[in-house]
Amino acid sequence: MAIARPGHPVPHTDPTTPSPPRRRRAEVLACLKASASPVPVAEVAQRTGLHVNTARFHLDRLVEDGLAQRESEQAEAPGRPRILYSHGAAEPGPRSYRLLTDMLAGLVAALDPDGSAAASAGRTWGHRLAADQEALGGGTALARLDTVLEQVGFAQTRHHDAGGSEMRIHHCPFIEVAEQRPDVVCTLHLGLLRGVAEELAAPVDVTGLHPFARPGLCVASLRDTATRDPAPPTPPAAVP
Repeated sequence: MAIARPGHPVPHTDPTTPSPPRRRRAEVLACLKASASPVPVAEVAQRTGLHVNTARFHLDRLVEDGLAQRESEQAEAPGRPRILYSHGAAEPGPRSYRLLTDMLAGLVAALDPDGSAAASAGRTWGHRLAADQEALGGGTALARLDTVLEQVGFAQTRHHDAGGSEMRIHHCPFIEVAEQRPDVVCTLHLGLLRGVAEELAAPVDVTGLHPFARPGLCVASLRDTATRDPAPPTPPAAVP
């Protein structure tokens, strides 16, 4: 915090402007990115105009932050090898996204017991995924609905009979988590279907989703809105 001294105004600081140390560190990082091969401290200092000790300090901090790598030069001559720096993090360790997904699904179930928030989130994502309709190509709204779902990773077919219409989902990209938490994942999926259909103005309402209705199959119930009976005309008001 700046403190005013008698006769001196408080200097104005812009919080969006990087401080000098951060700016210098960004310059050092930019130098590493522009280098085709690992470089020694002296070369970084020369390119950035920094003192060698200052350049080394920022390089070591970049290594600690995972933004740079440090290695010893493979020198043939005797003597202490130089330390070289390059842009990029070390090889990533193992990931456990499945565990993270299971934990998040459990959290959603605890915080959203009636599923309303999950359904709303799925609907929002459905609208978002279908918003760029030019990228979906031409064709009918139902064809573009299929395209959106296929881009996500679903595989489905639609079937019609005297009893109504349904979408048979043969492949679900969330199946492993859905088997453990259908209350969360399938509610998200139902909201997603509804959001996509609404965004594309598809002539169907997604009235329900039946997880694992048949072996290896989930079924979404559809209602064809294009063949709805028109609303009866409103009778004219009586003239007094």
